[in-house]
Amino acid sequence: MKKDLHLFEAYGIETEYMIVDAITLDIKPISDQLFKMVTGEFSGYFENEEIAWSNELVNHVIEIKTNGPTTDIKNVVSKIHENIRLINSDLEQLGARLMPGAMHPWMNPYSETQLWQHEFSNIYTLYHSIFNCQSHGWGNIQSTHLNLPFFGDAEFERLHAAIRLILPLIPGIAAASPFMEGRLTGMHDSRIEAYRHNQSKIPILTGKIIPERIYTRADYQTQLFDKITEQIRNYDTEHILDKHFLNSRGAIARFDRGAIEIRLIDAQESPRADVAILSAIISVLKLLCLERWSPCSEQKLFSEDDLLSILMQTTESGENAVITNQDYLRQFGIDKDSIRVQELWQALFEVFKPALFDEHATDLKYILSKGTLASRLMKKVPELNKKKLYNLFDEMTDCLSNNSLL
Repeated sequence: MKKDLHLFEAYGIETEYMIVDAITLDIKPISDQLFKMVTGEFSGYFENEEIAWSNELVNHVIEIKTNGPTTDIKNVVSKIHENIRLINSDLEQLGARLMPGAMHPWMNPYSETQLWQHEFSNIYTLYHSIFNCQSHGWGNIQSTHLNLPFFGDAEFERLHAAIRLILPLIPGIAAASPFMEGRLTGMHDSRIEAYRHNQSKIPILTGKIIPERIYTRADYQTQLFDKITEQIRNYDTEHILDKHFLNSRGAIARFDRGAIEIRLIDAQESPRADVAILSAIISVLKLLCLERWSPCSEQKLFSEDDLLSILMQTTESGENAVITNQDYLRQFGIDKDSIRVQELWQALFEVFKPALFDEHATDLKYILSKGTLASRLMKKVPELNKKKLYNLFDEMTDCLSNNSLL
């Protein structure tokens, strides 16, 4: 992200997808073979004009992203989808295809996880030696990241305050991970729950998921980065880990590229769904930064604990969670004692809908009326068994191929 971009001038979008066997849908750790096929080497990175592909920690995941910040939020869906079709065409030769979603529904990461073994593998090996990456919190989580630019402390303050507020609402529109190891977990967003604990050995790295009330670069350095550097020192003796990546909160400040990256968004069934949800998040953040309902000074007051308690409700119940914190609701113009998160998002949608592109508004209306992807998945398999789960995720892979909604 270029450092001279201002609030909402451009966006960086990254989505992770699983590589699975074309027949069984079991994970297939061959992303390195895909890159070798496309680039001629195990580079782990490929630029295709406005879209780039990159490897991830594990060898069955590939990330598709905007090749730098984009101002074209309208057409990014078709560009990402074109690359998905291209990747699927290549994977077909390897007996594989891409599967969408935030977690593989029956993967056993303790026995199936294979780390990327090529460029930068020393970083992944170090992470594995510290945290054991053969777990759901490392080997079985796929998300969509949204990068939002800021310029200077004044813009960082407004954006960080707004992002902290919206984080608890994200599972209420984006939860997509109700299954794990072939069973229902009891949570709409099992990915966030797994992610929340994956670095518990060094708690400072993840914190409370909700970022601390920090609103300047200098304070971020002293209150967070310096502490991270101190606590990782005994593990990272060769100093190969970057403080920006070690910071694993639900939103991380990337001062190296003048952006804040939101990490709490489950990967959906298609680029259409991903970008529709991103457009909703962006729209609400714009209104918060414009102080539509409350001044920034008031938005900044909410503690991590207050916001985490709401996040835990939406992680468990998605859009069905009920928010009773009236001070929090007032930040979004809601003057009620309590409200279901689905109703809250619907109320917000009515406010920002006029500014949306028609296709994003249409897809958001569907998502808000039908429920999160997690709810739609559970409704389709009220009686869970392997065959029904297979059929459901076979349908999910078709959604990705066709760029449709489930």
